[in-house]
Amino acid sequence: MTNKYSRARFGAAIVVAFLCGLIFASGFNLTGFGWAQSKVASKPTAAQVQPLAETENAFEAIADKVTPAVVSIQVQRSARNHPVVRQRGNQRVPQGLPPGFEDFFRQFDNTPMDDQPQEASGSGFIVSKDGYILTNNHVVADMDKVTVGLLDRRTFDARVVGRDPTTDVAVIKIDANNLPTVSFGDDAKARVGQWVLAIGNPLQLDFTVTAGIVSAKGRNANGLFPNNPYAITDYIQTDAAINPGNSGGPLVNIRGDVIGINSAIASGTGYYAGYGFAIPITLAKEVMDDIIKYGKVRRAIVGVQIDDVSPADAKAAGLNEIRGAKVGAFTDDNSPAKKAGMEVGDIIVGVNGQSVDSRSGLQRVIRGFHPGETVDVDVARFGSRKTLHVRLAEAPADTNQVASADRSRLPASSTNGAREFDKIGLSVEPMSPEFARQFQLNDQVRKGVIVTNVTSTGPSYHQLGPSDVIVGELYPTKRDITSVTDLDQALSSLKRGDVIEFKVWRPAPNGAGLQQVVSVEVAK
Repeated sequence: MTNKYSRARFGAAIVVAFLCGLIFASGFNLTGFGWAQSKVASKPTAAQVQPLAETENAFEAIADKVTPAVVSIQVQRSARNHPVVRQRGNQRVPQGLPPGFEDFFRQFDNTPMDDQPQEASGSGFIVSKDGYILTNNHVVADMDKVTVGLLDRRTFDARVVGRDPTTDVAVIKIDANNLPTVSFGDDAKARVGQWVLAIGNPLQLDFTVTAGIVSAKGRNANGLFPNNPYAITDYIQTDAAINPGNSGGPLVNIRGDVIGINSAIASGTGYYAGYGFAIPITLAKEVMDDIIKYGKVRRAIVGVQIDDVSPADAKAAGLNEIRGAKVGAFTDDNSPAKKAGMEVGDIIVGVNGQSVDSRSGLQRVIRGFHPGETVDVDVARFGSRKTLHVRLAEAPADTNQVASADRSRLPASSTNGAREFDKIGLSVEPMSPEFARQFQLNDQVRKGVIVTNVTSTGPSYHQLGPSDVIVGELYPTKRDITSVTDLDQALSSLKRGDVIEFKVWRPAPNGAGLQQVVSVEVAK
């Protein structure tokens, strides 16, 4: 009984102390009593409301200004001209696109009638009073009929003036006069975090306006152009809602100026998931001007296949920063860069005094020059710096296509004579005649060694893969890799944290393939 009474007194003392503490704190305005349900908040002041009202008014003004110059594009193509497509759920999308990046215009209705025409819709915007319209190449490519609808409900048959698959830009024309037009902005001045609006015709909902911000710049959407070594992928990323049918519509800044053409989304379903991509308007305008003036696009090229720089690449090149564009291969033997003395593995860090920070950055700089002009290209080459004088060439109209390897279709290696190299986390085996024949490998690649396995926890993971062929070492020693013994010698003197750079061939069916330069840091 005494114990129960003592426990009761002790508990009561704790409660009293707690209440006294609250009263004390309240007296000093350190806290306050209240219910879990908050009091009704006071109305915002006029000063707080004013910025929101100004933003709302700006959006209204932009919509009023730009929407009349936006068009709805309806296209039709006979079934006999329909390209091969692959099915994904309820969508039909072009061959070659990896999951995540969807060419989100080609959302044709599934139909069991193969002889029925295919119909789809997209967007565009008027750039001249006499009817020139900018849109995406993938909106009008291979179409038999293109119809344009205006905000005032008038419709026109349109003709395709020209299109450029490399940039996904197309110009079409309708016969009309005194049309409303858009104004162009400067995408180079757009900053991450700035407001933008996307206007178009998503999901058959004509003239829809959505708002968001510029969420990134200089995005590489390489998956949209898997077979084109000349493709320019320098996208503005936005979180303004973009859906199928928005393709070709304008991305507009807070001043009502067009800074991009909405072109693609990153999505696992083909519908809006927070990330859209727009072609910079300065690039689109250059393409448009060339199409109208010359009937084709006159694009200057360096003649290299490039990749972004990894930390291991930068370490091998002696760079203090991880930046630049890595040269993985030359487009052909007449490459301007190759003639000027550039080498595979070089990292391009500047052109004519302009810094190059990435693959898209190099493309952005080069497109400011014309074919025939000579530029000074600064490269980092394994600890040294060189300046090369490159006379830019014109990109061929019919670009050479380089197929990327589809690893899911590559054969399993035989593992005959395979050897593990724990330093870089992979196994290799000698070249087999069967492998060489299947992929129609040239004489140089036939001398290489085949990667049979890559350890998921090793440094080569995501850098190399099964069926890659290692044909040479570029750094720290330049040599051919023609046997497992050669690779062993190349790795024998390397210590933890050292970097080795390989020249690699990624085979693909029908003799196609892709040469790449891969840097791997020895496991620490």
